[in-house]
Order: sequence, then C-alpha cells, then structure tokens
Amino acid sequence: MTETTDEPAARRRIFADLTPLRSSPDYRRLWFGNTVSWIGQGMTSLAVSLQVYDITGSAFSVGLIGFCSFLPLVVFGLYGGAVADILDRRKLGLASASGSFVLSVALVALTVAGVEQVGLLYAIVALQAACFAVNSPARSSMIARLLPAEQLPAANALSSMTSTTGNLVGPMLGGLLVGWWGYRAAYTVDAVTFTASLYAMWRLPAMLPEREEGGSGKRASVADGLRFLATRANLRMTFFTDMCAMVLAQPKALFPVVAVLWYGGDAKTTGLLVAAPAFGALLGGVFSGWLGRVRRHGLAVLVAVACWGAAIAVFGLTRQLWLGLLFLALAGCADTISMVFRNTMLQAAVPDEMRGRLQGVFIVVVAGGPRLGDFFAGSVSDLASPGLAVTGGGIGCIVAVGLLALRWRGFARYDARDPRP
Repeated sequence: MTETTDEPAARRRIFADLTPLRSSPDYRRLWFGNTVSWIGQGMTSLAVSLQVYDITGSAFSVGLIGFCSFLPLVVFGLYGGAVADILDRRKLGLASASGSFVLSVALVALTVAGVEQVGLLYAIVALQAACFAVNSPARSSMIARLLPAEQLPAANALSSMTSTTGNLVGPMLGGLLVGWWGYRAAYTVDAVTFTASLYAMWRLPAMLPEREEGGSGKRASVADGLRFLATRANLRMTFFTDMCAMVLAQPKALFPVVAVLWYGGDAKTTGLLVAAPAFGALLGGVFSGWLGRVRRHGLAVLVAVACWGAAIAVFGLTRQLWLGLLFLALAGCADTISMVFRNTMLQAAVPDEMRGRLQGVFIVVVAGGPRLGDFFAGSVSDLASPGLAVTGGGIGCIVAVGLLALRWRGFARYDARDPRP
C-alpha cells in the first residue's frame, strides 16, 4: 500500500510537475492554447521559407525572413511590454492574438488567390512578429497572477515544453503538409489551430496591472522599465548570463559547415544538429519535476549556463556525430533549466506593474542574442576555424559567467523564499 501511495510522488520528483495544469483552469486553457498555436506557427514558419525559396530560388531571400521579423520583435517587444503595464493584459493579449489570426487567414487567402509576391510574405511575417512581440509580454505577465509563486518553476518548465514542441513538431508537420497538399494546407491548419489560443485568452478574467502605492498611475514608459532594471542587480544578471550563452556560445550558424567538415555529412546531418538542442530542451522540460524544490535560483542559473558553455566547448572537439549530438542535447537541457529559473525570477521578484516591461526586455534579449551569436561565431570561424569558434566560445561563456558571478556575488545567494530583484 505504501509503495502505491509513494509512486505518484516519485513520478512528480522525476517528470514534469503538472500541478499548475491541475490547480488553475485558466492556466490550463492558456497552456493548451499556446501549445497548439506554437505547433501551427512552426508549420507556417517552414511553409513561408519554402514558399519564398520556391518563388525566388534564392537562399538570401529566405534569410531576409529573419531580418523582417527581428526589428518588429525588438521595437514592439519593448513598447508592447510598456503597454502591458497600462492596459488590461487579457484584452491586449486577445487583440494581439486576433491580429495573428487575421494574418494567418491572409496567408490562406493569398495562396487561394494564387498571389506569389515575396514582398507580401515579408510584410505578413513582420506583422506576425509585431503581434507576437506584443502578445508575449502580456501573456507572460499573466502567469504570476494565475498561479502561486511556488508553482512558477513548474509552469515555466511546462512553457518550455510548449515552445520546444512547437519548434520540433511544427516544422515536421509543415513539411509533410506542404509536400502532400501545398502551402494552402499548412496555412489553413495554422489559422484553425490559432483559435485555441484565442479561446484561452477570451476565457481569462480581466487582468489590469496591480499598482503599488505611489506607483506611476497610467504612465508606463520603456525608460522607466530600463531604469528599474538598471538598479536591480539580480534581474540584470538574468539577462547578462543569458547573453553569455547566446552570444559567445551559439554555434547554430556553423552547423552546415561542421556537418560537412567534421562529420562528412550533408543537409540531413545539419538537420540532426539543429534538432539535437531542441530535443535536449524538450527532455529538460519532461524531466523537470525536481526544479520546484530548488530555492537558490541564481546559483542554478549560473551552473546551468556554465554547463551550456561546457557542453558547447566539448561539442567543438568531437568528430563523431553521435557524440556531437549528445553534447548538443545536453546543452539544450541546460538551456531549459536556465530559462525556467530566469523566467521564475522575472515573475516572482518584479512588481506586477513592471512585469510587462521586463518581459519586453526579455523578448529583445531572446530575439537579439542568438543573432549576435550567429554573427560572432561566423566571424571567428572565418578568421580562424569552426573548431576555435565553437570551443573557444564555450570556454568564453564559462569564463564570462564566472566573472559575472564574482562581480555580483549576491546573485548566487538569491533565494526563492525571499525574492529580491
């Protein structure tokens, strides 16, 4: 009898903690809606890339898709976060999700009409990025209002599974749908699945920002958010540590090169290298039950980012594909752990009236960091070698995190039971 009673508890210690899904119907609907829509967006992302290449035959034109989304993510991420600290976050989330839905329908309409203009596709991608940048701070700010603080690590682990599943499953389904029935099918499925996110937002209660006594009333500027961040060492460290990983130790841009030079592979090998960190990140979310018992969140972030750097550095030394994939998967797992605790700190240690703006900064870091990392890795690879770019970047990440930990020692002492920004 004792073994039967203890078995569910043992599972919770190992596997993802589903308590947030059980305890909050609002969070459960939001999570399910986001998961379904992430898969749909993953399908559309691949379909747009394939369609642009089909129209132009140019890899450069496909690369411009990322540029078209980057600027809106940065601009609307910052200002969308400020708006989320003024308006009802439910209404803002519903409006921005509705915009994304309309844009998905527009893609369907273009394919039905037989319109093949790359400029229109670029414009839709840019507008989708703007809607996402506004929606994300509003949605992320809601979670701390829907769940108690002790459930935030579990909720963020579940959220990591949502995005990772979308990034893994979405492109695969998109490729199958485009191959079988064409672009219209992929865009239509995305539009249909987006209704799940709309429904989840519609069912949420009103969520006006809570203001502390002496707060800024109706005024919520980006500058105020940046000034707040500048005086909060622990919060700054969540961004600094992430930049160490994403800028110094981001080898994704070199995957096509190392697939050929190191492993004697081809495009399929590159696909495996791209998928390995995402697969590791998904496993990190699935086996995240233990994260809720960790109290030293700052220390956990430092260790996780250092582990990312170490895994990338060793990956740069491998010349056997299975070993390279293993260390990339370990890096992805470490990234999930870091993300869970960084997000939890942003939710628990930030006053509600500032959460939107801080989540906006988070969007900018997430959007800009990997792109700077691609530039850094590509530059070092051209000047020296891919091996030096990857292994040197991983070691540089470890050193940079260590120096940051020495400079701001209080970050390692951050305790979730007494969250201080």
